[in-house]
Amino acid sequence: MPRVAAGVEYLGTAYSGWQAQAGQRTVQGEVEAALAGVADEPVTVVCAGRTDTGVHALGQVIHFDTGAMRTPRAWVLGANTRLPADIALHWAREMPGDFHARYSAVARSYRYEIVNRSARPALAADRVAWVHRPLDVGRMREAAAALLGEHDFSAFRSAECQSKTPRRRVTAIDVARDGERVTLRVTANAFLHHMVRIIAGLLIDVGRGDAPPAFAAEVLAGRDRRLNAATAPAGGLYFTAVGYPERFGVPDGVSAIMPP
Repeated sequence: MPRVAAGVEYLGTAYSGWQAQAGQRTVQGEVEAALAGVADEPVTVVCAGRTDTGVHALGQVIHFDTGAMRTPRAWVLGANTRLPADIALHWAREMPGDFHARYSAVARSYRYEIVNRSARPALAADRVAWVHRPLDVGRMREAAAALLGEHDFSAFRSAECQSKTPRRRVTAIDVARDGERVTLRVTANAFLHHMVRIIAGLLIDVGRGDAPPAFAAEVLAGRDRRLNAATAPAGGLYFTAVGYPERFGVPDGVSAIMPP
């Protein structure tokens, strides 16, 4: 039976997260219904990383097995005509049987967007976090550097996290400012539940002077979530990309247009 992979972009504001749940409107539910319409049979999809309520994605990757024979163009155009306006497929292609959207992934990247100004945003209210006090990006970068490498990230996981191990390897992390926009970018082999939003919460505290840059290393070493900062809001978080071994030929980079 053919295995098909696809790239998905969505605005998570209107959904109860990615994962299908009885009685809830979810991204997975919408995608499966659209693909089932194209395949003319039920379709169950597996994703690279489940996102929470209100979290967005530019580079989510899925796979599904189907007996339906369709061209990549037919999967994309057929699904997109059936999907709501805030979800879209970007690409699709047939994969070898050993490809797995989740378990074949070797890296995942997220972006956290903050509007840093005295007045709250209106048009981007559900698409960014708002911090009205000035943020010192230099302090935020200094704190973020302590999180590079492989560590026990127990202090950066939610109480609901079901991962068997808190160890993760952060391969890249950076904070940059462009006018009123402050952006956190982080890449790791995998992430714990709420990990990026907790990192963002900590860096926001450091950036506005509520904690010193050294606090990041201290809370990391302490491994106690109760001593860390508050979890940053979901609306600022974007799942941007997934990395796979080259042999799978999965498109890399973000082809989506970021909202203003």
